[in-house]
Amino acid sequence: MVRIKPFKGIRPPKEYAAEVASRPYDVLNSAEAKQEATERSLLHIIKPEIDFEPIADEHSQEVYAKAVDNFRAWRERGWLRQDEQECYYVYAQTMNGRTQYGLVMCCHFEDYLSGAIKKHELTRTDKEEDRMIHVRNQKANIEPVFFAYPDNAEIDAIVAETTSKPAEYDFTAADTFGHKLWIIDDADTCRRITEIFATIPALYVADGHHRTAAAARVGVECKANNPAHTGEEEYCYFLAVTFPESHLRIIDYNRVVRDLNGLSKEEFLAALAENFTVEMVGKQIYTPSALHNFAMYLDGEWYSLTAKEGTYDDSDPIGVLDVTVLSNLVLDKILGISDLRTSKRIDFVGGIRGLGELSRRVDSGEMAVAFALYPVSMRQLIDIADTGNIMPPKTTWFEPKLRSGVVIHSFE
Repeated sequence: MVRIKPFKGIRPPKEYAAEVASRPYDVLNSAEAKQEATERSLLHIIKPEIDFEPIADEHSQEVYAKAVDNFRAWRERGWLRQDEQECYYVYAQTMNGRTQYGLVMCCHFEDYLSGAIKKHELTRTDKEEDRMIHVRNQKANIEPVFFAYPDNAEIDAIVAETTSKPAEYDFTAADTFGHKLWIIDDADTCRRITEIFATIPALYVADGHHRTAAAARVGVECKANNPAHTGEEEYCYFLAVTFPESHLRIIDYNRVVRDLNGLSKEEFLAALAENFTVEMVGKQIYTPSALHNFAMYLDGEWYSLTAKEGTYDDSDPIGVLDVTVLSNLVLDKILGISDLRTSKRIDFVGGIRGLGELSRRVDSGEMAVAFALYPVSMRQLIDIADTGNIMPPKTTWFEPKLRSGVVIHSFE
């Protein structure tokens, strides 16, 4: 069972919403952020190194301090304002004609520690600590994490009723994705949402594992520093946008490799044929058609690779994953890449870039071969999280990304 609560959101006035809201800190580098940031953009708060000339080290003390100064300045200038009462919010994202509706809420850090908020990825301590500094310094969760919850008909009805009214925000970002926000400020409705989630067995981290871990660690710190801790303090809660499982789609996360590990093209294809049915498709882009079918681009040609029976284990939450099949049978066995986290011979390409990006990188000579994978399903993700397993690196890519700055949670 999970604990959630409404909160007094800090958010831009309607006329500034489209300008303040930005892409998340980890989807663009500092140079891209500097170019993209307008005067009121939240990028000045989440990537404040862009305010220095030249761009400063994002982990320097002066940059962390600048983030605090900018957050204060945005509120003083009225570019961010806090709601007067605790609310839930409905946040809708539209991409390619499909809309997903999430509830903006505060989740309790102890649910992450107890496993009621389930993860499917490992986190890196250095990234956790960087995010911790931001949360600790700001006394706020500036950017939300992205969760999923099991579908619930009563929550669906509340969201449908809320979204039948005009939205507080309604804008289309530069990437053509649409964003809308509604406010739920009726006390009885807020109370009912809290009660319903108290019956839901678990939430699932979709995107934002490091931010979730960092928020939990700050909660632990604050608890240790408060002898009168009750568990209901505002610092116990962190910001999340939580979507029903059925609304979410995971897109493909593909691989490009720099060399064939000393093999000729013919030797490589022969090695593949041991565990795959290999078919040349031709020059036209080939998209994987089902689980255990892969697309490969090599020497100007697309191939279909279908894993042979017995080379995968559909009864195992990890063994069924195509990232596991590819890693075991191709990347490790043939190409000699055993550690995806550290190898410099492999790179990863989110499916949002299209499969043409794979052929482009091979045709340029930068890479020797590319592999496109059939996307992981939400059911596979949940099965892995429920069984306490961890997905291999670079398995899931969620799109559209949450816009940062639509709503902020402060525990100051």
